[in-house]
Amino acid sequence: MSYKQPQRLRRTTINNNPFEQFHTWFEDARRTVLKVPMAMTLSSLSSEGRISSRIVLLARFDNHGFVFFTNYGSRKAQELTLHPCVSILFYWEPLGRQIRIEGNAVRLSAEESDLHFISRPRGNQISAYASYQSQEIESRDDLIAGFEKFIRKFENQDVPRPAHWGGYRIIPDLFEFWQDGEHRLHDRLRYVLQEEGTWKIERLAP
Repeated sequence: MSYKQPQRLRRTTINNNPFEQFHTWFEDARRTVLKVPMAMTLSSLSSEGRISSRIVLLARFDNHGFVFFTNYGSRKAQELTLHPCVSILFYWEPLGRQIRIEGNAVRLSAEESDLHFISRPRGNQISAYASYQSQEIESRDDLIAGFEKFIRKFENQDVPRPAHWGGYRIIPDLFEFWQDGEHRLHDRLRYVLQEEGTWKIERLAP
């Protein structure tokens, strides 16, 4: 058996800035057949020490962090209030790539959340009122009835952002870039934030 050299993740060619490296890979993912390249798994920790994960959508990112939006009454938001340390994971199967990011989640300002809310489709704005996220409901019919109630309430007017809905910014202190390799000889490069604000890059065994 011989080893065929696949696409490699090399220390000599990877960007020293993990945010810039993320941007490069994200743009690669956007050019593939992936329908939702911004889908990411968000993991949080409960007061009982139980880890919960769910898919959320990355709204935007820059060198200050990764932003997503949710209902502040949801399970994830309650857990972030108790334990702001979180992990997010992107997996792009067509490229054989994943990116794991760890850091702390902080709430966005009301102004930032307002700006994003007005950019959402009207139906999504109304559903932010109709859905008491993560709360038990009697039936789907009740959910639809609530949605229709708010359609009538906001008829012929703009939908304001509800106070219980808004965004978080995840501020990373660790990135791991993973590239699939033949015979499970994957490439893994980890960026760890140092006290002086620089990033230490390490290669990990697969």
